[in-house]
Amino acid sequence: MNSTKRLWRWLGLIFVLSFAALGYLGWQIYLEKPPIPAAVVTTNGDVLFTGEQVERGQQAWRSAGGQQLGTVWGHGSYVAPDWSADWLHREAVALQRILARQKAKGELGTADQAGVDAVMREQMRTNTYDQATGKVTVSPERAQAIREVAGHYDALFGNDQSLVKLREQYAMQEGALPDAKDRQALTAFFFWSSWAASTDRPGETNLSYTSNWPHEPLVGNTLTGSAAIWSMVSIILLLAGIAAMLWFHGGQRHEEEPAVPKQDPLVTAKATPSMKATRKYFFAVVGLILLQIAMGVVTAHYAVEGDAFFGIPLAELLPYVVSRTVHTQVGIFWIATAWLATGLYIAPLLSGKEPKFQKLGVDVLFWALIAIVVGSTATGWLGTLQRSGADFSFWLGNQGLEFTSMGRVWQILLFVGLLFWAFLLGRALWPALMKPSESRGLIAMVFLSATCIGGFYATSLTWGQTTHYSMVEYWRWWLVHLWVEGFFEVFATAVIALIFSRIGLVRGESANRAIVAETIVFLFGGILGTLHHLYFTGTPTSVIAVGAVFSALEVVPLTLIGLEALQTWRRAGSAPWLQAYKWPILCFVAVGFWNTVGAGLLGFAINPPAALYYVQGLNMTAAHGHAALFGVYGMLGIGLMLFCLRGLYARNLHADRLLAPAFWGLNIGLAMMVFMSLLPAGIYQAAAAIDKGLWYARSPEIIHSGVMEALVWLRVPGDLVFAGGAAVLAIYALRLLRRPDGERGSDLAVPAGAKS
Repeated sequence: MNSTKRLWRWLGLIFVLSFAALGYLGWQIYLEKPPIPAAVVTTNGDVLFTGEQVERGQQAWRSAGGQQLGTVWGHGSYVAPDWSADWLHREAVALQRILARQKAKGELGTADQAGVDAVMREQMRTNTYDQATGKVTVSPERAQAIREVAGHYDALFGNDQSLVKLREQYAMQEGALPDAKDRQALTAFFFWSSWAASTDRPGETNLSYTSNWPHEPLVGNTLTGSAAIWSMVSIILLLAGIAAMLWFHGGQRHEEEPAVPKQDPLVTAKATPSMKATRKYFFAVVGLILLQIAMGVVTAHYAVEGDAFFGIPLAELLPYVVSRTVHTQVGIFWIATAWLATGLYIAPLLSGKEPKFQKLGVDVLFWALIAIVVGSTATGWLGTLQRSGADFSFWLGNQGLEFTSMGRVWQILLFVGLLFWAFLLGRALWPALMKPSESRGLIAMVFLSATCIGGFYATSLTWGQTTHYSMVEYWRWWLVHLWVEGFFEVFATAVIALIFSRIGLVRGESANRAIVAETIVFLFGGILGTLHHLYFTGTPTSVIAVGAVFSALEVVPLTLIGLEALQTWRRAGSAPWLQAYKWPILCFVAVGFWNTVGAGLLGFAINPPAALYYVQGLNMTAAHGHAALFGVYGMLGIGLMLFCLRGLYARNLHADRLLAPAFWGLNIGLAMMVFMSLLPAGIYQAAAAIDKGLWYARSPEIIHSGVMEALVWLRVPGDLVFAGGAAVLAIYALRLLRRPDGERGSDLAVPAGAKS
């Protein structure tokens, strides 16, 4: 008991100190972010852009699709270019040409060309921002190059017919920004993002605001020494951390494994009304999985045919921006829904009491979530088709931010819904929290993580329409990394430990200590590990140092989780009745596997600064994202769903023979998708980025090369296997409905004597 209390104290201390450090570094990002100039002017006094145009341009880009339509500073989708890298290369080439034309009318010699390159590089890297006037000054030659590049983007986002083929390659709609003022502002934003990426920081030489990202040899953007050093440090720390953890774990005196009960401890329980009310959540989960897969198929195909689906002009009704938005957003929705429903299901089971009106609350929350999912998807789709503008996009439509795309009104409603969920969960768990027991610590962890899930979604409300892009990214990763990869994972891990302790696979007290210890290790690396997403988003170099160190430590506990899952599975074969829980437990084993492979190996492959410098914004990130998001969080959600459905319907209704092809189809299909298509595509692009620069790795020459399109087609076998597994899972769920309510039984629920 005393050791557990010490662990809780350590958890509290690490939580407070880590968030204090993350907050301090956020303040440093705010202070040192790339300035938005009041105006960009020539030495002759001509105004090219204003600060207001830069801010409006950010809004215009986001309303046109934003991070679903290419990337800025590497964050977003992968078919269209990284606009900051693309502008940077185009401007450098245009300025070279203009300077060369001035130098000589004929062919330039090697020395002359070197001189032109040096002048171009000096103009691009010299920081002419005047803090007193707020102006950036450029030469007339550079102003001419800027106007040429701006004309290209004005035509691209308009309806210039000479760029029809390029729009198809980028999976763009014609007239993405119908307002000429928005297009002019868009070019101001793209120029500013490129300027920050190539202009030296004040007082620094050969170090831009984005730490020389993207790789662009023309302007001297190359990997910095500090990024290389901290990458080596992160690798050393990773190896040392894993060794220390295994040494510590192996040196501990292991408790004797508990004797597995002779029969299911939960077999005599009955479901309460609120527990039964969670059934519809799980059917919604299955429906959302199928929707996500359908949108994923369409989105992947657009990498070959940017405006059609096997010749059908589907993009007129369902453009790439919409299909990818739905694909990424629905993935978060169904995973979160599975976890929320699990919490509502197990709360009365743990406490033995059903609070008054709990079923009503569960029903209200469900329909509120459905309204948010349907409403945000519909308004985002309509807003994109109708080009409804920046205000509509921000408040109701598609904000253009990956994984956090829904309009602000829907975000507020979801925040309220999550707080209501935490309230429902807390009131149901309260009796168990007040009653001393071996598992009270686990229950407390479930409740605290649920509170953090509800409360930390408030970070989605921290940015506005004109918030600096560096700060938007800072807060967005608080939500995507800390909310999904942090508190949801702690919540789910604690829930799994509770499930295992309830069915007798682990001791409650041992599970309590283990979960608190693992949470300490996970949050120690995970909270500050958030910064590895922010290396090159206009942040100070201290972010690279801290992010590299702690993102390496973030991987360490994942190896132990895989070992524990395997040990649990082995114990599960010690009693015949445990076969009823075979597939939920196997899903948790799969979570351990994908934690190690998807989140650990593929995640660390791109986490060190030296690696991410070359692969940010390429399919290496997509390989990690698919393996980690579905492999870890998706399989976790499916495992929890299968456990709950096991108790919500009589066991003779469960067609367990269908779960084998469902489980293996999903996992084998995911592996095929990642290792036959996404990872090879990422490696091919990485070679191009290292050789010539990011602009080239994201150019049509590479994206629509024979190799890349062949790798896109190689997704088809994996997609078919994966979709087949999901379809069988849906059939399994639907077969639970084949008898009327009166014939359904339940084998799992609140212990006898519980109030309902």
